[in-house]
Amino acid sequence: MPLTMNREVFITCAVTGSGGTQDRSPHVPRSPKQIADSAIDAAKAGAAVVHCHVRDPETGAPARALALYREVTERIRDAGEDVVLNLTAGMGGDIHFEGSEAMVAGPRSDMAGATERVAHVVACRPEICTLDCGTMNFNEADYVMVNTPSLLRDMARRMTAAGVRIEIEAFDTGHLWLARELVREAVIPEPVLVQLCMGVPWGAPDDLHTFMAMVSNLPAGWHWSAFSLGRHQMPYVAAAVLAGGNVRVGLEDNLWLDKGVLATNAQLVERAATIVENMGARVITPAEVRKRLKLEKRAPL
Repeated sequence: MPLTMNREVFITCAVTGSGGTQDRSPHVPRSPKQIADSAIDAAKAGAAVVHCHVRDPETGAPARALALYREVTERIRDAGEDVVLNLTAGMGGDIHFEGSEAMVAGPRSDMAGATERVAHVVACRPEICTLDCGTMNFNEADYVMVNTPSLLRDMARRMTAAGVRIEIEAFDTGHLWLARELVREAVIPEPVLVQLCMGVPWGAPDDLHTFMAMVSNLPAGWHWSAFSLGRHQMPYVAAAVLAGGNVRVGLEDNLWLDKGVLATNAQLVERAATIVENMGARVITPAEVRKRLKLEKRAPL
């Protein structure tokens, strides 16, 4: 397929994630204040969108407590730095099996129904929230991320009823197949926003042939962004822009600025913005993202 470079690019910063990175870098934020401060710094560096998970403030372990989301949301909104808030809805679909014989959910599993999984979205009303459009194995022992079609339909309807734009997270081409069906059913309303998640074991590998297969599976008119992990994060900034998309960077996906140099979120955003601008494109503002995606900036209930 011919490439059409994107000349008007928005940057998303994935601030902290839910992976076990909290002890691998002092820059991975844990507390709501740290997460909000890091998000605000990323916005000042050029991120139009900040994608936020929450963590246990003491241990750094992934969490999904409503009070933590409320505090992060309120701190970001009260800071006075304009940025589009994007909250995860990926937590609560985690099964950890304990070996190949005892095929029952182990004690580390965390499973919740649709109402509970989107409770923080309904309460905090971000402009965007994520919807992981598929079930897949992760390269963390016998961990399975579970997102069944009926669960996704239920979650999507609740997100839409709350006035929140859905960001489809696609980890493989089959996830895009299901997403197209949900859009056809009007469960996911337009304009459609997609995040292509490359190189996450065991989803789509981040080779360029697979990346272009993912891009080729996107219907015309859908808005999309892409990222890859670790040392491939910055090359995928260039690849996404060249292929017509937007970009995501941040400590959720990569801890390093250079070999042996741990990054902050702001530094990763600055590096991405430099790449985008050196390609002859322009980094757009939160206001321009809102206009493009028909977002409504809203306060909590």
